[in-house]
Amino acid sequence: KFSDHEERLSGSDREEDEDDVEAALKKEVGQIRASTEQKLRRFQSVESGANNVVFIRTQGIEPENLVHHILKDMHTTKKKKTRVILRMLPISGTCKAFMEDMKKYTETFFEPWFKAPNKGTFQIVYKARNNSHMSREEVIKELAGIVGSLNPENKVDLNNPQYTIVVEIIKTVCCLSVVRDYVLFRKYNLQEVVKSNKEDAQQNPSSLTEQQNSEVVKAETEEEEKSSKEVKEENK
Repeated sequence: KFSDHEERLSGSDREEDEDDVEAALKKEVGQIRASTEQKLRRFQSVESGANNVVFIRTQGIEPENLVHHILKDMHTTKKKKTRVILRMLPISGTCKAFMEDMKKYTETFFEPWFKAPNKGTFQIVYKARNNSHMSREEVIKELAGIVGSLNPENKVDLNNPQYTIVVEIIKTVCCLSVVRDYVLFRKYNLQEVVKSNKEDAQQNPSSLTEQQNSEVVKAETEEEEKSSKEVKEENK
């Protein structure tokens, strides 16, 4: 038998134990709910393993369509909507950054764009970070060969291609995407795409100089033609 005091103590202890169990259960349920919500989040930051590179995983969203929409809006409105982001590249597929893995993966990955009857002009853009075992020339040569094997009518165009194959290697991971309007949207550079043509000419006088030089050459050519005509007339 317990005294009234001991009974009161044991009763309070039991209540505290029940409170502790209830609190632990609530905490566990909260953690499960938080982890589930995190998995279902539309946008989630993922460690990229490289300095100055942010990787954002999407849920239920096609990354190439999203990024193209953002760049199209900025290109049309010419409104700068970011201060620190330089480039935004969609990543539609990943594989190990080894040549055999990349060849095996891209044979299927490229099909929606390049497998007959689909076809188009293309270029390949390659960049590697924290990786020294891959050869840029070898990667471009092998991937271009795979695109050609899917449909012989696929042709390389380095000036204004329909599609740009983006190959971004970070450590031992190869990130791949096939994007449109890569040249029009200034290599998917968010800082450059909002500039007007006039601003481009001011910041890139070399392009303006080339245009002026071509006009001078054209004028000189016209003068030469005029002189040659005069010489012919004199000979007559």
